[in-house]
Amino acid sequence: MNDKLLEIRNLKTSFRIRDDYYAAVDDVSLNVNKNEVLAIVGESGSGKSALAFSIMGLHNRAKMEGSINFKGTNLVGLAPGKINKIRGKEMSMIFQDPLTALNPLMTIEEQIGEVIYLHNKAISNRDKKAKVIELLDQVGIPHAKYVCDQYPHELSGGMRQRVIIAIAIANSPELLIADEPTTALDVTIQAQILDLIRDLKQKMDAGIILITHDLGVVAEMADRVAVMYAGEIVEIAEVNTLFEQPRHPYTRSLLNSVPNSDEKQDKLHVIQGIVPALQNLPREGCRFKTRIPWIAESTHEDHPELHEIAPNHFVRCSCYEHFYFPDETEVENSGLS
Repeated sequence: MNDKLLEIRNLKTSFRIRDDYYAAVDDVSLNVNKNEVLAIVGESGSGKSALAFSIMGLHNRAKMEGSINFKGTNLVGLAPGKINKIRGKEMSMIFQDPLTALNPLMTIEEQIGEVIYLHNKAISNRDKKAKVIELLDQVGIPHAKYVCDQYPHELSGGMRQRVIIAIAIANSPELLIADEPTTALDVTIQAQILDLIRDLKQKMDAGIILITHDLGVVAEMADRVAVMYAGEIVEIAEVNTLFEQPRHPYTRSLLNSVPNSDEKQDKLHVIQGIVPALQNLPREGCRFKTRIPWIAESTHEDHPELHEIAPNHFVRCSCYEHFYFPDETEVENSGLS
């Protein structure tokens, strides 16, 4: 049985700045399987949301190359009418900011009902409302009949996020993309939203792409993890492998930046520098090398590729073999190589 749901190959999504195009997603290849959570992590500006919007076909003026095969159909260059039949039904997205994703002039019933009607125009108004109430119940919203008549501004942040999830799952999609689904929510609501997404994966046997910068959420939710930096995938591994044996300097730096309650820390590790602006990204060599200047230039590849260093564990560039933190020595890290 083939469980592969989504297969991305050499995807390049470029945006025009003045007279040139610059790739925000650069030669990305990924697979997503049924009943799997693939987490995509990285700093702001690393290309995570650009990748999600590419999959959903939501970039209006981007130039896209490569392929995004969803259940055997290449979504790159697909006619708007055809992708509209897939989007919202077979694949859908939980957006990062529910207040901007929801229409302030439509009731909750109208907004959820719209996506149901678009993919089932024969449904009666009575059955549509019943489905809306059922979805609100499913995502844990109390007093669903009352909430149907409310507008987004009348709901709390957690309630609005649940409405966004209800819209996303209205037609039982096989692929669900969650873009920072718990941003700006308190920890209690965050835990409830994550539990809800986990339940939906199991009930619908869906493949889920979870985009986040929160490594705690990744550890709790993901089956596999892809680490993105400057538009590229720099490491892919199963979640336990990534946390126990991170190899790429960027992955190790991200993990080292997380506070550890088990160890006494005088100060938090800070990754030197920032992600370069799109038009300033180095397009040759290791894109992370400017942020680890203590590593010798000769350790980086001129044209870094993903290497399978262990089964299902891929790392970009050979510099991972020589990386160490400034307060350590390369000899101390030689056991990782």
